[in-house]
Amino acid sequence: MTTVIAEWFAGLGWIDLLDISLVIVLLYQVYRLIKGTGAHKIFIGLLTVIVLWRLADYLNFSLTAGILGSILNVGAIAIFIIFQPEIRRFLQEFNTRSFIERGKKRFSFLRFLLKNTTKPKLNTSAIVEACSQMSQAYTGALIVISNDNQLEYPVSTGERIDATVSAQLLETIFFKNTPLHDGAVIISHNKIVAARCILPLSASPNIPANLGLRHRSAIGITEQSDAFAIVVSEQTGKISFIKAGGIQRNITPGRLRELLSEGFSNPGEKQDLSDVSKH
Repeated sequence: MTTVIAEWFAGLGWIDLLDISLVIVLLYQVYRLIKGTGAHKIFIGLLTVIVLWRLADYLNFSLTAGILGSILNVGAIAIFIIFQPEIRRFLQEFNTRSFIERGKKRFSFLRFLLKNTTKPKLNTSAIVEACSQMSQAYTGALIVISNDNQLEYPVSTGERIDATVSAQLLETIFFKNTPLHDGAVIISHNKIVAARCILPLSASPNIPANLGLRHRSAIGITEQSDAFAIVVSEQTGKISFIKAGGIQRNITPGRLRELLSEGFSNPGEKQDLSDVSKH
């Protein structure tokens, strides 16, 4: 097999190399688009099946190629059914100016290679201080902190703010008499991107009945993305931390600081919360 692959590479011309390079760039940009969402694992799996299918077809493994081809036919239909809302929303954005601006940022392969893409360090002290104050005052709050996925759709449902994270601003937003207190605040790259955002509710039947919409929304957004969420209960004043659908309830401000530091001390590095109890 090694000889066959070597012969195949030896027979490639510059047109073939250009074709392969364009496909790699396209696949990379698609991966960047869905990275941090629940779709990226399906994308990797589908890509693996396509590579195996093409390899089996080239090596004349007719039975293997036929089985993998059938899987791809069914998988393509399943993807359109599962991700119908996302596909429809993506197509609707083609005629918007914001889509063009985002496209300039997404399709920046060369700029990505040339520039430093380190994320700004998260101001964990401000978030912990705000949550501590709101906990003592029994002020309800829902804070979502994005990781790789920038949560563009949830951000679009709220009011844009684009302000640097500060404890005073977070407390002001969630103050009961302000028009922005209802909904979620989304933080990205150490900026409060938007407030009063609408999040997807978790449909898990295992969520305790005493948890309200804030907790269900926090669990829902972390199930569908790689974001972290913090909830301050309006009824009990207790602080909860949610990641990947797992929730830690009634944590102290000190513990919250530890969790945030673990998650954002090295930007882009996933944290391991082995002690996060599943709902």
